[in-house]
Amino acid sequence: MTSRVAAAIAAAKESGRGAFVGYLPIGYPDLQTSVEAAVTLAEAGADVLELGPPYSDPVMDGLVIQEATQAALAAGFRLRDTFTAVKAITDRVDVPVVVMTYWNPVMQYGVDRFADDLVAAGGAGLITPDITPDAAADWIAASERTGLDRIFLAAPTSTDERLAMIAEASTGFVYTVSTMGITGERAELDAAARHLVDRLRGHGVENACVGIGISTPDQVSGVLDYADGAIVGTALVRALRDGGLDGLAATAGELADGAHRPAK
Repeated sequence: MTSRVAAAIAAAKESGRGAFVGYLPIGYPDLQTSVEAAVTLAEAGADVLELGPPYSDPVMDGLVIQEATQAALAAGFRLRDTFTAVKAITDRVDVPVVVMTYWNPVMQYGVDRFADDLVAAGGAGLITPDITPDAAADWIAASERTGLDRIFLAAPTSTDERLAMIAEASTGFVYTVSTMGITGERAELDAAARHLVDRLRGHGVENACVGIGISTPDQVSGVLDYADGAIVGTALVRALRDGGLDGLAATAGELADGAHRPAK
């Protein structure tokens, strides 16, 4: 089965730019507005939408995203709302939607049931930040059965053995962690990201998208000098929080412009 995510990244390359991957939490500030926000993000130029179901113990998320997900949980978000939102979004835009989720909610829901419901909603795959391929046999089997992309994380501290495993198991792209620690904006991106992408290329990875700490058009452009995609989350969540859908559209448009510019 053709990966819709890989196809979107390839389409960006064919048009002479890198891919802009935009993250938003589902259910923030409420479920319907989060659907509108995702549609807004797609229409502003995102090549891939990364949507996060709120989770009660978001160990990888920075403060801005934590506050948004806690607000969504307080407003009554339930995991099944993920599929409602994805369906509403994919009915309106052609941009592939991947769900970024901690593994425990998927296990609680049922791996096969989650995969089937995500496919039925029009979803394209899962990013699983806290599970490694050697512990993900059930998910790998479900993704092969359903055609969903499985996107694992690679970090600067990953051994070559682990990178080889991640390269072999991932489809769509490898989520390349720019720096150790939680998500959020950084004044400067860690040079380790460039080295990590080089290491992944050595293991045959075609699509490496860099995330964590990317918040400006210049940073997007800089990352796309060596990576295939730039992943932005905190800056978009802050724009939605502070400026509503109009603020989100403006920020997303600027970031998408960064993906069009040659790196300095």
